[in-house]
Amino acid sequence: MYNDFYSMRERPFSKTPDPRFLYLSGGHREALARLQYVAEEREIALLTGEIGCGKTTLSRALMDSLGDEYRFCFIVNPRLSVVEFLRTIARSLSPVAPADDKESLLNQIADALFMLHSEGVSPVLIVDEAQLVPDKEIFDEIRLLTNLQLDDRNLLTVILMGQPELRAMLANPEYEPLRQRITMQFHLAPLSMEDVQDYLDCRMQVAGGMPGLFSPDAVQRIYELSAGVPRRINLLATNAILEGYGRDETMIDSVIVDAVASELLI
Repeated sequence: MYNDFYSMRERPFSKTPDPRFLYLSGGHREALARLQYVAEEREIALLTGEIGCGKTTLSRALMDSLGDEYRFCFIVNPRLSVVEFLRTIARSLSPVAPADDKESLLNQIADALFMLHSEGVSPVLIVDEAQLVPDKEIFDEIRLLTNLQLDDRNLLTVILMGQPELRAMLANPEYEPLRQRITMQFHLAPLSMEDVQDYLDCRMQVAGGMPGLFSPDAVQRIYELSAGVPRRINLLATNAILEGYGRDETMIDSVIVDAVASELLI
């Protein structure tokens, strides 16, 4: 359909967190570098940002950048009981089926961490949307897992990702023991006006298209309507391309962007 019309191999503004389409703004580049450092040093990191700012995509890019000597455990829906949470970790790290009770699970995870270390593999636990963790006990278990260490290093990297309220939640005094172990905190800000232009061109090129499809006034309107949030940019850009295709327009201008913006809940 519109792919051929705009000379693209694939959709440039898909909702999936494909790291091929990651645009490294200054903030995204710094966040990725810090996460790489945390993974190499096996520390605990806290990454926050508004909905749709690219945190999940960054975690996928981190996985791609580190290589086979790292084992990743992603928890994308942390609304779990303590046992369910530990079973998810055990399932990712241990070669045997996860146990059913908490004590056995902790022993199983500990055995898996020491085994992975002996094999030269560094495990990384990433908890996405961590502000949704329903029980403080889960954060306590995360902290206690980082007690599993050798003389010179931890055996597990932990990356907590979430919306800004996660930072506020962890500021509560009851989380002080965990907070003291967080060695890196970074807040991912929305894109600037200049970044939005580069973001649109970058994704177009990755998809096989040409930069410059969006006119300067279209970029300005997309920035204003999206507030620089990549997920909102993707929604506007996708619908603008569909509208432009329907109008047989070879360039997307602000008139087209405004035409689709009224139909979107942004």
